[in-house]
Amino acid sequence: MPQGWDEDPDLSISAFSQLPSSTFGYNQHMVINHDFKEALRQILWQFRAPIRYAFAYGSGVFPQTASGSKSASTVHPHPSPAISSMQGGQGKMIDFIFGVSYTQHWHSLNLQQHRDHYSAIGSLGSSFVSRVQDNYGAGVYFNPYVTVNGTLIKYGVVNLDTLCRDLSEWDTLYLAGRLQKPVKILRDDPRVRLANQINLISAVRTALLLLPSDFTEQDLYGTIAGLSYLGDPRMALPAENPNKIANIVKYQLPNFRRLYAPLIENLPNVAFRDSRCSSPGWMENRDTNATLAQDMDPKKRGNMVRRLPRSFRARLYFRYQSKFQIPQREFDKMLEESDDKDPTRVKKQQGSAFDQRIAADRQEDLRKEVRRAIKSTVQWPSVTQSLKGILTTGLVKSVRYVREKIAKYRKGQQQDKENQTPQTGKKQ
Repeated sequence: MPQGWDEDPDLSISAFSQLPSSTFGYNQHMVINHDFKEALRQILWQFRAPIRYAFAYGSGVFPQTASGSKSASTVHPHPSPAISSMQGGQGKMIDFIFGVSYTQHWHSLNLQQHRDHYSAIGSLGSSFVSRVQDNYGAGVYFNPYVTVNGTLIKYGVVNLDTLCRDLSEWDTLYLAGRLQKPVKILRDDPRVRLANQINLISAVRTALLLLPSDFTEQDLYGTIAGLSYLGDPRMALPAENPNKIANIVKYQLPNFRRLYAPLIENLPNVAFRDSRCSSPGWMENRDTNATLAQDMDPKKRGNMVRRLPRSFRARLYFRYQSKFQIPQREFDKMLEESDDKDPTRVKKQQGSAFDQRIAADRQEDLRKEVRRAIKSTVQWPSVTQSLKGILTTGLVKSVRYVREKIAKYRKGQQQDKENQTPQTGKKQ
């Protein structure tokens, strides 16, 4: 990967040839079963409205339980053999995100073709639907529990500008958080690929600020996977499997390596420190939990603070303005000097004295402030997006969704009890 590619990225590109290198962003493409991939792509072709960027994600695509787990019935009316085979009888709804260029035009076409996908607000027209999508929550409009090609799916629609802004600046971390975990990209876009690479390396830097000098792969990937769940109301309520983050990392460890190992190799202050990493095929070995080490020098960590996404970095700065009791005039001057959007100023990617002061804070205090900044980023968009979902989904589907989430929570609690039972039964 070219050095310095993230120092001044051009997010106005329109062709893959304008990316920093010919193989740039290949780490984002997960390898899955060919027939399963084609079955997912066939679902996209059932939409006449133009989809510029699309990915499938979640437990319906990437298992979060042992392959031997079965459910009593399938949720898909008539799934393709590839989907039935890959889900192993678990019968999970498949989640998609569609990136579109023009929100109202897309919904206008989709309402003509798939009016049954929408709740009652679809009758108010594409203009109203697009305003609800773009002006509330995280800028995503979900249609869940719809059947396409005999498969039960949920799809969210987002404007490409909204998607790229969240990936590069972390203004909500709603979609950026989803793309920090393994997903299957089905249609790619050069601008999104560049913005997502910024998102991924930002996730690594943020996780490093939260971690000690020595840590393991599972520590790193678990920290990254958990970023977008900080402040998510579902994690504070009995509406999500409490083991969700651990399960994602445990069952998708090779995919996390594909996603992040090339980025780790590109960073000067962190490296793998494990002899097993030199073994052929180690990246596919699920039993390997490699160790890593990072340089805790405040100057180098200050550079990481400086390179955090713009919106998120501003929230962290505000927290430390309060903690260090910096006068407002002095603080405003520091913000002006660090403004990434000033076209007249060459962007400084080296950490300032303020960035280094943040990085030199006690590790426990730094961890607390970073976590609080993440929570303040995630919480309100997640809450409003959930409330918007009641309107866009409709009451019946909303109740079904909540019931399924509660069932996942109870299943996770039951798994905890089963895992603890053999230990408590041992003789001392």
